[in-house]
Amino acid sequence: MFQGCGTALITPFRPDLSLDEDGLRRLVRRQIEAGIHFLVPCGTTGENPTLTREEHLRVVEITLEEAQGKTPVLAGCGGNDTRRVVELARDLERLGADGLLVVTPYYNKPTPEGLYQHYREVARATRLPIVVYNVPGRTSVNVEPATLARLAEIETVVGVKEASGNISQIAAIFQAVPPSFAVLSGDDAITLPVVALGGGGVISVVSNEVPFAMARLTSLCLEGDFPAAREMQRRLHALMEINFIESNPGPVKAAMGLMGLIDPVFRLPAVHPKPENVKKIEKVLLGLGLIPESPEAETAVENRLAS
Repeated sequence: MFQGCGTALITPFRPDLSLDEDGLRRLVRRQIEAGIHFLVPCGTTGENPTLTREEHLRVVEITLEEAQGKTPVLAGCGGNDTRRVVELARDLERLGADGLLVVTPYYNKPTPEGLYQHYREVARATRLPIVVYNVPGRTSVNVEPATLARLAEIETVVGVKEASGNISQIAAIFQAVPPSFAVLSGDDAITLPVVALGGGGVISVVSNEVPFAMARLTSLCLEGDFPAAREMQRRLHALMEINFIESNPGPVKAAMGLMGLIDPVFRLPAVHPKPENVKKIEKVLLGLGLIPESPEAETAVENRLAS
């Protein structure tokens, strides 16, 4: 179910900082029309720490309504209080989510045993498939391959979003988990090598901007057409990199604002990128032709990127 390219959706806000429900619907429809393989609302890119519980559930609900059961929805379900994560998991299951992306508890710095017990409790609370989200750069906790091997023994823990950036560690994971366990890249720029190692795809930031192109790149990798995938990787690499010139999701929301897709509004402590970095973002967008004059021009640009 969670194979290929899944978009870690941004959450659009209005100027008064309220949730932009209409804007969210437009973004989700754009993703689906571009052929994205699955959707990931309320993750890091979706600024989920600043969402109220009601907003979190509403974002997932809207995503599900637009997906209409045709595009799987892997809902963000993170936190550092296991009891609250369990409650959220149950609520997301009731909404109809297809799966849960559960980040490692941040700030607490749990031991490997603490991580195992955390995920086991969440798995006991829901029938939904669970994807572990390992992003030590944000949480200060790394899920070791040995811990993933234990977690893979839990029937509903079906995969990992690996955002450690450590290719050696990712290679070791494939030695530790069964072939059915999905290993997804958590970094756009290493999608190709992760799939080459045996991975199932990526949970992507750049697909917010270019869903068709990133879905195509991932499909080429999964089809084994690595020469074509490498060519597309080279075209998109600058955009993948510029998205992290400052903390995510600052650059990607700024880029989408320049593309006319959203009003780039942030909730503190996230802020708009510095002016000099916005100029760098704009330069990359111009280089790829991603600042179109019309929606038709944007479609033409994405088709060109995929050709």
